[in-house]
Amino acid sequence: MSTMRPTSSMPIKCGKGTTVTHATLTSVVRITAEWCGPLKKEPAVLVILGFAMIAVFMVLIMTKKLTPVLALIIVPTVFGLFAGAGLGIGPMVLDSMKSMTSTAALLMFAIIYFGLMIDVGLFDPLVRLILRKLGNDPAKVVLGTAVLAAAVSLDGDGSTTFILTTAAMLPVYLRLKMSPVVLTCVAGLANGTMNILPWGGPTARAATALKLDVNDVFVPMIPSLVVGLAVVMVFAWLLGLQERNRLRATAPEIWAEGVEFGGTADGGTGTGSGTSSTSGRRAGTPAGGAPAGGSGVAVLERTENLVDDRDSAMADTALDPNRATLRPKLFWFNLALTVAVMVTLVANIMPLPFVFMVGSAVALLVNFPKIKEQSAQLIAHAPSIVAVVSMVMAAAVLTGVLNGTGMVKAMSEWLVQIIPSDMGPLMAVITGILSIPMTFFMSNDAFYFGVLPVLSETAAHYGVGAADMARASITGQPFHLQSPLVPAILLLVSLAKVDLGDHHKKVLWRTAVISLVMLGVGMATGAIGVG
Repeated sequence: MSTMRPTSSMPIKCGKGTTVTHATLTSVVRITAEWCGPLKKEPAVLVILGFAMIAVFMVLIMTKKLTPVLALIIVPTVFGLFAGAGLGIGPMVLDSMKSMTSTAALLMFAIIYFGLMIDVGLFDPLVRLILRKLGNDPAKVVLGTAVLAAAVSLDGDGSTTFILTTAAMLPVYLRLKMSPVVLTCVAGLANGTMNILPWGGPTARAATALKLDVNDVFVPMIPSLVVGLAVVMVFAWLLGLQERNRLRATAPEIWAEGVEFGGTADGGTGTGSGTSSTSGRRAGTPAGGAPAGGSGVAVLERTENLVDDRDSAMADTALDPNRATLRPKLFWFNLALTVAVMVTLVANIMPLPFVFMVGSAVALLVNFPKIKEQSAQLIAHAPSIVAVVSMVMAAAVLTGVLNGTGMVKAMSEWLVQIIPSDMGPLMAVITGILSIPMTFFMSNDAFYFGVLPVLSETAAHYGVGAADMARASITGQPFHLQSPLVPAILLLVSLAKVDLGDHHKKVLWRTAVISLVMLGVGMATGAIGVG
């Protein structure tokens, strides 16, 4: 059946009985373009429009007047028309969108893959290992929390990481009378550091905003990621030692020999603090306590009683031991497949989107051979996919307008004039430092799509490449993840019943150190260069 194209006289219904013709709509756009066309020749006006567009965009999404997707579409469209784009705004957006398709594909299939691995139970043995083998030594428990949070962060979703980490570890913290603030601090450190993974969000945003291959941004930053995680583990161990010393002074019964560990965190009453925030159920209590053995650091001889496969704290969560998606017989296959995917990723021998496409297809086919099960799995992860991919594609409007109208060029030339020339070659380093506070007080969307393109265009005048700017810009992510603007961190403190102010007192300076260390390693390895 042929598709009828609108003619100049064909009426178009606009609701409430109002109709306009296609010619009328076209004339309105053309008149706007003709009226605003001279603005293209006025750099000062473009600078004002550019900064005003970014400011409006940031205000709308920070005040939650619009979702990021709608703001990315509506705000640039309006300002693009005022900048004289006219009917050319469409081609501007489509040209920008072509460079974003690979990033959207990467995010889509990475979410499917790691979500699937959580569903089939790949990370469950790690959780049980942490809970059963760490004993009741706070230093080991806190270090285990960091390892667990870092591992689960591979799925790129902070909310999932915090839900699983809290569900697994909070009962242990409460049972041993450890501070839940330590749990939120360590989980925040690990997840914030891992957030620079390509499918975590900011790296993809940086690559999208600057029209780069996400591999070119992420792979050179792997040394920074490794060192950052090492610093996280050091902080976790030191926090654990502090908890050990605090408990020795304030809760000597935890360290006394022969103490039974069969009660709940509230002293055996089974109420109040023995509740898991995730499911609203009391954490499971072992039937018989195990005596602490030896002197000094007490270690449970039967540490498996800390958690049971039927522990109600895990019910109704992604770690539910009775969930229908578990595939224990395929554990080694799923582990080997995941290792192969990660090795291929690091080796950079094939495009990342294709690697995750194949990995997801193989994982689905082997774990869920029935078509109905495969469809159910895809549907289960659809909300996360739509939220992320739609944002990436909508970003094409903002980046297309910024570049197509000449706003970025005009804004960068203005910044070049006000930045001292001797600081120009250090733009990547300056961007890395600025990313720490700026991403804390604004969303990633606002920073990477609104601010980074301007800084990058400015840096280009001093010989600093876009890839260097993108890599520097993601080093502030450990600090960003602690922002109250991030819903995931609000979820974390809510689940752990921790005051956000207490969390910030313990976590902010540590995340700032990790961000600066990652920036320094990037400079040392040449991933972040100077002009």
